[in-house]
Amino acid sequence: MSKSANASLPPGFGAAFSSQNRAVPLDGATNFRDLGGYPGLEGRPVKWRKLFRSDHLGDLTPGDVAHLSALGLTRVLDLRGKNERESHPCLLPGPRVHALSIEPTVVQALQDFAERNKGITEADAVRLMQQTYRAFVTDNTKRFAELFQHLLHDETPLVFHCTAGKDRTGFAAALVLSALGVQRDVIMNDYLLTNDLYRAPAMVAGSAPPEVRAAVRRVQADYLQSSLDVVDTDFGGMQNYLEKGLGLDAAQRQRLEYLYLVKL
Repeated sequence: MSKSANASLPPGFGAAFSSQNRAVPLDGATNFRDLGGYPGLEGRPVKWRKLFRSDHLGDLTPGDVAHLSALGLTRVLDLRGKNERESHPCLLPGPRVHALSIEPTVVQALQDFAERNKGITEADAVRLMQQTYRAFVTDNTKRFAELFQHLLHDETPLVFHCTAGKDRTGFAAALVLSALGVQRDVIMNDYLLTNDLYRAPAMVAGSAPPEVRAAVRRVQADYLQSSLDVVDTDFGGMQNYLEKGLGLDAAQRQRLEYLYLVKL
């Protein structure tokens, strides 16, 4: 595990944060992992083998399909945009796929910026990534609210994902864990596990300088923090955002806790 993903671990929960402990090894996806084990409301752990997050499922091998089928997945919540879904459709034959489209913006924004400014620096790329994360709250709250309606339906195992499983999926995971009472430092550690697991395609960010490609391929704490700052500033904190932004009333919060937290 990277040092960045190992900071401020609650006592007794080191194993729950291990990328080796929660990652599902696959040949055609590199960031498929379980959200179980994290301490939620009143210290109740998130149930294992119920909630998964991943990069896209369009390059799975037959062995991967067999492995994932054994998890009993019934639903796939796909956060990718239209062209992303069409170019790499989900290869899992059993689960029902639900499209919760959030169109990608980062690569196009990088290209547009580079054309206007005759190049792009690492700092430029970081600012564009932070802008993307802020837009998850300002422009895409409706999609994340839809994701929660699927979670509330029942507790059969599901996976939510985007293309890399790091940005749209990372923010979605932060919301899900927040709704279950997981603390922010724990949520940030889960977010940073992407840097241990995800293997990006060679052509991400095109011919941009290596440091720019790294800024796009990896996750940084300040990316997720950018979206959380908007939640805090515009809604007065995560609890208000869950209620007023995502439409989760007290009864729905209790149902989420019943479905996805271990009863002690």
